[in-house]
Amino acid sequence: MQFGMFGSAQAKRGGPNDDSGAGFREFVERNVEAESLGYHSTFLVEHHFTGFGQVSASLNLLTWIGSRTTTLRLGTAVMVLPWHNPVLLAEQIATLDLLSDGRVDAGIGKGYRQREFEGFAIPMEEADARFVECLDVMMKAWTCDTPWSHKGTYWQYDDIIVEPPSVQKPHPKLWMGAGSPRSIKQVAEYGFNMLLGQFDSFETIVEEVALFKSEVEARGRTFDPMSVAVARSVNIVDNQAEYDQAIDARMAGRRRTQNLARRSDFVDTREEAEFGTIYGSPDHVSEKIQDLRDAGIEYILLNSPGGISTLRRFAKDVMPAFAGAPKVAAKS
Repeated sequence: MQFGMFGSAQAKRGGPNDDSGAGFREFVERNVEAESLGYHSTFLVEHHFTGFGQVSASLNLLTWIGSRTTTLRLGTAVMVLPWHNPVLLAEQIATLDLLSDGRVDAGIGKGYRQREFEGFAIPMEEADARFVECLDVMMKAWTCDTPWSHKGTYWQYDDIIVEPPSVQKPHPKLWMGAGSPRSIKQVAEYGFNMLLGQFDSFETIVEEVALFKSEVEARGRTFDPMSVAVARSVNIVDNQAEYDQAIDARMAGRRRTQNLARRSDFVDTREEAEFGTIYGSPDHVSEKIQDLRDAGIEYILLNSPGGISTLRRFAKDVMPAFAGAPKVAAKS
């Protein structure tokens, strides 16, 4: 199995005497140590206008992390294409890929938070169309070695060539966030890798991976388990009180996200908050990871509320049991 990280740094908001960058620097150091602990990748979110210091300039932070590491894959989960000038974004991603010697995992998506679309003065109803056009332009930018033009609904370019070229060919490795049968089928159609979020239940994740596998194979391709990365909130806790505190914090975080997303399907219960979590002792965490592996999931991204402490304990007490190929049961 492979294990990566998923999450965000936070800059402190406050007065002139506050060290606003401390949270970002701590996040960089966490990633540097995580590489030495055996983690394969780090995937950063992109969010804006939250008021609590989430990462907005994901590629800038990944560039800093890339300069401090040598093997860690540098991922975005996700860059929201409808908000970006596609040529500028293609240039920035290619530059990071060049500087990191081909370590970029470019996760892309359509966005889901109503307030963010309002902040950019972009109608959320345009998300699908903007995503498709932005992606089309970015692919041209990465793969065309001669000048090209584009006359679209939202973007127009005339006789341009985009620099620099990426190390990975024909373009940086692409991942796409998905959370519905429609979007899962779209990822398979594009031929990209798939990112699954941290809030769906185990049963839902298994169904989504099975659908993606069938869609990939229906298109004549071989399904690779490493083409799906599943985010889970993982927290190693030692007693019930720590567990309850962690779940309460998760419920508060979900409510805060709901205030930004304004999703009509939001359910604010403890049971819903526990979906996607793997909280408990190292033995309990290992059992739940094995359940995922038994379901065919081989790549897990840890969103770790416990910070570097959980990442250290997970690397020491859980990861060694999942090195190498999955065990196959003997035939009777």
